Amino acid sequence: MKVLMFGWEFPPHKSGGLGTACLGLTKGLASFRDVEVTFVVPKVWGDEDHAHITLMGANEIPVIHHQIQFADAPSKVEYYELRSNLIPYLGTSEFYELKAEVSSKNTSLIETTEEGKVMFTGDYGQNLFQEIDHYATVAETIAREFEFDVIHVHDWMTFPAGIAAKRISGKPLAVHIHSTEFDRSGYQVNPEIYSIEKGGMDAADQIIVVSNFTRDIVSRKYYIEPEKIKTVYNAVETAYPESKKKHRKNSKEKTVTFLGRITGQKGPEYFVEAANLVLQKMENVRFVLAGKGDLRDAMIRHAAKLNISDHFYFPGFLKDSEVTDLFRMSDVFVMPSVSEPFGIVALEAMQAAVPVILSKQSGASELLKNVIRVDYWDIHFMATSIYDILNNQTLSNKLGRNGQKEVEKLLWKNSAAKVREIYSRLLEGSDRF
Repeated sequence: MKVLMFGWEFPPHKSGGLGTACLGLTKGLASFRDVEVTFVVPKVWGDEDHAHITLMGANEIPVIHHQIQFADAPSKVEYYELRSNLIPYLGTSEFYELKAEVSSKNTSLIETTEEGKVMFTGDYGQNLFQEIDHYATVAETIAREFEFDVIHVHDWMTFPAGIAAKRISGKPLAVHIHSTEFDRSGYQVNPEIYSIEKGGMDAADQIIVVSNFTRDIVSRKYYIEPEKIKTVYNAVETAYPESKKKHRKNSKEKTVTFLGRITGQKGPEYFVEAANLVLQKMENVRFVLAGKGDLRDAMIRHAAKLNISDHFYFPGFLKDSEVTDLFRMSDVFVMPSVSEPFGIVALEAMQAAVPVILSKQSGASELLKNVIRVDYWDIHFMATSIYDILNNQTLSNKLGRNGQKEVEKLLWKNSAAKVREIYSRLLEGSDRF
């Protein structure tokens, strides 16, 4: 079966677990001989790890195949409007010139290169919604020109593209939820994003979620029938033996790590508060708060206010190799998320034999046994758990060793097998094989 998959990021260009999951899942699917994946991203950078799939950049697909001649703008405007309700332009001056000619509300202007290709930044910047719309336009072209059996899209940025591809092709659509607007924003939900998420879920023939935690949110907050939702847990890639080795470190100083986006969703303030309680009992410990996000500066100020800055390190966003090095040096990993659909980073820490403390408000807590679970708001229990691991070598070794053995069984191939079963059921239901 041929799968047309739309994502917004692909390693090494990623902002978090979404890109990691896309890489792992596609590698898992590639292990099945009867599955071929074409993965589309807004922009291909050239250094992606894509030997196992066909990686396609939306910025490389011409949406207009005809030469654009602005010397005769009115006639060209009429031609493109009749053909696809899409008018290309090459720059700012052409935009204003053509805008004056456009009268139909159903017609849109889209900037292209001379080859008729749409330009994308491929990030999450201020033009994100515009790029999402353009991405859907390119998806229509792809759906017309390429052969595939099923469509698979990852998170809300790609939902309009998936809907467009389904509308053009009539092929079944699987929507994969790695995070919802309720996870990211709590009670301050962006209505435009919610609308896109809801539209994608309604249009989907099957919804895939990364945990039962997310399944419940999708069912209650988006009014989706539970029968339409299938849970497929995330996994980790098989680690190389070298990545399991820990550096020799100064045993006089312990290291406690937080790694993720420093936003309200991830609970960094609870990590800082728990650190403050630990430091009241022991001083030979350093807390690493790694990542970027809108609360990073606030956390730096908060640590200073508590007078514990000397025990904190804020390295910012880390590359994969730097993450590996950080885990090798860590004695405890803490994931105090307020609302976490899954939390692949916890599995990565366990893979490095690092004892893990994670919030009960995370999808990973449903799956993992050899961890310590805490409520994100219970900073006293969180601090006690950190202290116990740092000062009880037997407990530390047990959690690290057993956790590493447990996570070695959580392979992407197993998750991919469940996704493949979903594809098969979709194709059987649509009589397409």
